[in-house]
Amino acid sequence: MIYLDNSATTYPKPLKVRQAVASAMQTAANPGRSGHDLALMSSEQIFKTRKTAADFFHFSKEENVIFTLNCTMAVNMVLKGILKNGDHVVVSSLEHNAVMRPLEKLTQKGVSYTVAEVFPCDNDKTVNSFRQAINGKTKMIICTHASNVWGIKLPIERIAALAHEYGVLFAVDTAQSTGIVPIDLNNSHIDFLCTAGHKGLYGPMGTGILIVSGNTIPDTIIEGGTGTNSISFQQPEELPERFESGTPNYSGIVGLRAGIDFVNANKIENISKHEFTLIKHLYKELSKMPKVKLYMPEPSEEYFVPILSFNIDGTDSENVSSFLNKKGIAVRAGLQCSPMAHKMTGTLETGAVRISPSIFTKSSDIDYLVSVIKKI
Repeated sequence: MIYLDNSATTYPKPLKVRQAVASAMQTAANPGRSGHDLALMSSEQIFKTRKTAADFFHFSKEENVIFTLNCTMAVNMVLKGILKNGDHVVVSSLEHNAVMRPLEKLTQKGVSYTVAEVFPCDNDKTVNSFRQAINGKTKMIICTHASNVWGIKLPIERIAALAHEYGVLFAVDTAQSTGIVPIDLNNSHIDFLCTAGHKGLYGPMGTGILIVSGNTIPDTIIEGGTGTNSISFQQPEELPERFESGTPNYSGIVGLRAGIDFVNANKIENISKHEFTLIKHLYKELSKMPKVKLYMPEPSEEYFVPILSFNIDGTDSENVSSFLNKKGIAVRAGLQCSPMAHKMTGTLETGAVRISPSIFTKSSDIDYLVSVIKKI
């Protein structure tokens, strides 16, 4: 199988990730709950992953690195832990349902939001769109770093600066950019970074990260046992325990550290260069086919991440995906859980076929994909 659905989750996982998970399953004990050697070792392994994740994002407070099940959980923790009746939020026109569904839920509690239009390849117009969407009740700007459908990259450093210019909190969903685009939390105005562990970090599914990098601490949406101050019925105030109730995904967290180590060893710039080389080649080949519909300009590192979505005239995107699957190619078709992004390009009714490579994708894989699309 030629796997080109890495925006959903990277596959295959690196050997060291698989080995780390297997080893953790053999030695796991409940971290932070007991004083015996296995429990203490498990606590140490989780701390090492926390430190590794903090270093990866150039962040100095490892205790502010919170482990979650996925990026969606991290987003929910931020939105539902911060927003109250009367608050206003600004989002982009590219948001995933991980942002839009919790926001819609919060409108039942008096929260409102405005959609700021994104202009591909024009960061000035995009930033101005966010500026115009801010009003006197705006509490937060939350946006994706990169679209999981079109690969459009938002200028989050400028949007973060804009947010702080107006005294507004800034949260970012980096599920599609982490591991592809360097992110430096020490030199940004990001208050909350939400990301997935199983995509560009090559970790196991069931892993995600929330980094609380600003001074505002969200309220909790989950409470329970943390192994600390157990005599009290009150949730701890200290991080990370405040947000990590219950038994953690120990083997997943250990595997996540191995994934981050893998990305560090291969270097983000090398991974990005490799994937962009493949996507640019694919774009040029598809642009030669008159029945293939491309919705974006040729992707560049300045304005995109290496994701490419397309359609074939007269053929449903799901049918294209099914045909490719029969030929041994795994892709994602439909709306990719991002109707906002499809509304922007007029593909809400048709969806699109998404191609997303990884470090393991070969040029011959793309050549084979091109040959099969020609047959369609």
